[in-house]
Amino acid sequence: MTETADTALHGVGVSARRPDATLKVTGEFAYASDLWLDGMVWGVTLRSPHPSAWIRSIDVGPALRVPGVLAVLTHEDVPGEKRYGLERRDQPVLAVDEVRHQGEPVALVAADHPETARRAAALVAVEYEPRPAVTDPRLATEVVRRQPVRRGEVFEADVVVTGEYEVGMQDQAFLGPESGLAVPAEDGGVDLYVATQWLHVDRDQLAPCLGLPPEKVRLTLSGVGGAFGAREDLSMQVHACLLALRLNRPVKIVYGREESFFGHVHRHPARMRYEHGATRDGRLVYVRADILLDGGAYCSSSPAVVGNAASLGVGPYEVPNVDVVATGVYTNNPPCGAMRGFGAVQACFAYESQMDRLAEACGLSPVEIRRRNAVSQGSSLITGQVVDSPAPLAEMLGELESLPMPGPRGRDLQDLRDLPGGVSQTTHGESVRRGVGYGVGIKNICFSEGFDDYSTAVVRAELVGGEPHVTVRTAAAEVGQGLVTLQAQIARTELGIADVTVATADTSVGSAGSSSASRQSYVTGGAVKLACEAVRARFEGLPPREALERSGPIEETRVFRHRPTYPLDPRTGQGDSHVQLALCVHRAVVDVDVELGLVKVVELAAVQDVGRALNPQALEGQIHGGSAQGLGLALMEEIRVRDGRVLNPSFTDYLIPTVLDMPPMRLKILEFPDPAAPYGLRGAGEPPTLSSTPAIAAAVRAATGLRLTRVPIRPEDIALSNHGEVSDG
Repeated sequence: MTETADTALHGVGVSARRPDATLKVTGEFAYASDLWLDGMVWGVTLRSPHPSAWIRSIDVGPALRVPGVLAVLTHEDVPGEKRYGLERRDQPVLAVDEVRHQGEPVALVAADHPETARRAAALVAVEYEPRPAVTDPRLATEVVRRQPVRRGEVFEADVVVTGEYEVGMQDQAFLGPESGLAVPAEDGGVDLYVATQWLHVDRDQLAPCLGLPPEKVRLTLSGVGGAFGAREDLSMQVHACLLALRLNRPVKIVYGREESFFGHVHRHPARMRYEHGATRDGRLVYVRADILLDGGAYCSSSPAVVGNAASLGVGPYEVPNVDVVATGVYTNNPPCGAMRGFGAVQACFAYESQMDRLAEACGLSPVEIRRRNAVSQGSSLITGQVVDSPAPLAEMLGELESLPMPGPRGRDLQDLRDLPGGVSQTTHGESVRRGVGYGVGIKNICFSEGFDDYSTAVVRAELVGGEPHVTVRTAAAEVGQGLVTLQAQIARTELGIADVTVATADTSVGSAGSSSASRQSYVTGGAVKLACEAVRARFEGLPPREALERSGPIEETRVFRHRPTYPLDPRTGQGDSHVQLALCVHRAVVDVDVELGLVKVVELAAVQDVGRALNPQALEGQIHGGSAQGLGLALMEEIRVRDGRVLNPSFTDYLIPTVLDMPPMRLKILEFPDPAAPYGLRGAGEPPTLSSTPAIAAAVRAATGLRLTRVPIRPEDIALSNHGEVSDG
C-alpha cells in the first residue's frame, strides 16, 4: 500500500494513536481526583436527606469544635449571587430556607483530612420541617417548558395504532467521580483545576457567586473520567472555590460514588402517549404525541431537552400531519439535564415502538415500514426544516438488513455461558427463545434554537531544536472522546508538520463551548482547521522549516461558527432549529429465557452515516460506547426513586453493562459528506445511543410476544407477564 501524506503524518482519516492511551491502560493517567498540593485541605458537602422541606435552623457549632476542622460554611457565607444555573439561575449554591430534592447541598466543611471533614459534616445540626413532595410529574404544576409542533389538518387514517410508553431515569455513570482542586491566587482570585465539560460556562456561573470578575476565576481542565452530559452543570466547583477563598488555602473535593449520584443531573424520565395513523400500505398520514419529561428540582438544560424531544419527536420519517407536544416540569425528584442523546432518546423509544406496531398492523416487516417512510435529502422534518445534506436512511436500512445474522443457538451441547444468566442458569436453556428487532434514530448535532455556538483556536508554529513544531490551544474539554488526538490530526494535515502538541485546555483561550451535542469535532475541529489555514497562508508556499526560519514563530487565532439556527415557534413548533442531523440504525438479536425473565444480547449490528471518518478507530469506539449505553437503558440501568428518595445510589444496585453484557458488534460505516461541515464530517457520538435501545426492546418483544412498553425491561416484566405460548424465533 502506498503511504499518503496524511497517513505518514497521522493526519485526518487515519486511526492516529491517542497520546493518553498508554497512561490510561497502565493506570498512570492523572485524573482530577489525583490532584495534590502541599498544604491543601479537604472539602465535604452536607446534603439534605429530604426531597422537600423547610430549613428552620442550622447550627454549625458542633462541627467547628471537631479538631482539624478549619471552616464550616452555609448560604450566609456566599459572598455573591446565591444561585446559579445553565439556562436559569434557580439552583442555590447552598440551600437558603428550603430544600427541593434529596441530596441538595446545605453546608460545607473543610478539614485537614477527608474523614475528619466527613465526621464533622455529620455533626452540623439542621432542623428541617418536611413538607409534601411533588414526585409524580403528571401532578406537577410548575412547567419548565411546553413546546408544541403542529402542521397539517388530517388526523384520520385507515390504520391507527396507539401506545403509552415510559423511560426510566438513567445515570451517566461515568467512572471518574466529580473532583477538583481550588487554589487561591495572589490577585484575590482563584484557580480551579477541575474535571468538567464546559470551562467558560463554569466560570461564568462561578464568578457572580464568588463576587469576583470573570478574569479572576481561572479554570484549567484536569483529567476527566467520562462525562456524557453530567459535567455540564456545576457540582463541586463553587464549593471548593468558596472554601479556598475563605481559608486562603488550596481545597480539594472528591465525591464518592454515592455522593456522585446526588451531585449531578440525570437523564429525564419520560411518560409518552403516541398515536400513529397510516394508509393500508404503511404510509404515515399523521402522528399525535404527548411527551412528558420530569426535570426534577431545578431547570438545568431541561428547556433545550424539551425542544429536542419535540422537534425530533416522530423520528426520521416523512409525516405530513403532526400534533406533538413536549412538556418539561419541575418536581422534587433528582434534577435532570443533559445526557448523551439529550431528549431524542426518550422519544426514539416511543416512536420506534410505534413503527413496529404499525408494521404489524399493516402486515409489513419492521424494515419495510421504516423504508417506506424514511426521510432523505430534501425531505421536510415536522418542524418544517428541510434536510439539506445527505440522509441515506433507506440505503442504511438496506445495508443493515444485508448484514449476516449470527448463527442459530446450538440445541444439544449448549455452553451455559452462552445462555441468558450465564452459569447461574437453572433451566439449562429449555425456555430460551430468540428474537430480532430493529431501531432507527435521528439526532441533532451541535447546539440548536439560536444558541451562539462557536469555538476558538490558537495555533502556533515555530522551530524547536531546529525542527518545525506546532502548538494548538483551545478551551475544548477532552472527556475521553479523543478530541486531543483529533486536534493534532487536523494540525498535521493542514500544516504538514508531524510534531504537534495540544496544550491543556483552560480559560486563557476564548470559549470552545461544551463537549456535548456531538459538536466538538465540528466546531473546535473547524476552529483548529481555520487557524492552521491562516498559519499555512503565512508560509507563502514555502516548506514549513524554510518558512519558519525566515519568519520566526507564527501564531494565528480563529473563531469558527456554523450556520445560524432559530428558535422553534412557541405556538407551531416550526423553525430551522438544528445545524446538522445524524442517523444510525441498529439490529439486535437476543436470547430470552421466558421463564426466568433473563435476556442475553447475542449481537448488535449498526449502520451509521458519519459524513467522513476522521479517526476510524475512535469512531468505532464511539459507536460501541453509545450502543452500550443504549443497551443499559434497554435492560438494566435505572435510578429507582420512591417518594423523591433514591433507592440505589451505588454500582452494586445501579447496574451498568460490563464487557460480559456487551455482545459482538457488526458495524457498517457510511461516508456521505456534509458539504457545510469541516471535512464533511457528521457528529457521531450520540446517534447509536438512540437506536440501540428500541432495537433491543423490539427483539425482546419478538422473543416473548409481550408488548413491553417500558424501559429498562426487568426480569419480572417478562417472567410474570408471560402466561401464554411463546413461539421460538
